[in-house]
Amino acid sequence: MKTILNIIWLILSGFWLFLGYLAAGVILCITIIGIPFGIAAFRIGIYALWPFGYTTVERHDAGAPSCIGNVLWLVLAGWWLALTHIVTGIVLCITIIGIPFGIANFKLIPVSLLPLGREIVPTDQPFATR
Repeated sequence: MKTILNIIWLILSGFWLFLGYLAAGVILCITIIGIPFGIAAFRIGIYALWPFGYTTVERHDAGAPSCIGNVLWLVLAGWWLALTHIVTGIVLCITIIGIPFGIANFKLIPVSLLPLGREIVPTDQPFATR
């Protein structure tokens, strides 16, 4: 079932979300200061490409730099990315067929809001960390 949902998601919105996060990651990686944010955008893009069967977990070993980076991300980009995922998720949940895709958009909110210090793992092992 996850594969079917991922294929439909990929065709309808996952590919476009991936391209958006990929473009943002490339732009962020132009400067040395933006590289951690660019890498975070690439991770979110890959997660947005194939979200069913994966979840995010917090890394407790991330430290203070990720906290500072998350504050910068939240102020500059995170709030409008999360707002976009909320609005899109609500619109998708209007129809019965769109409910799983709306839920997938809601799953993207925490990682798009505060991406640093999070890891994307398969749902069958949500407590695994590197």
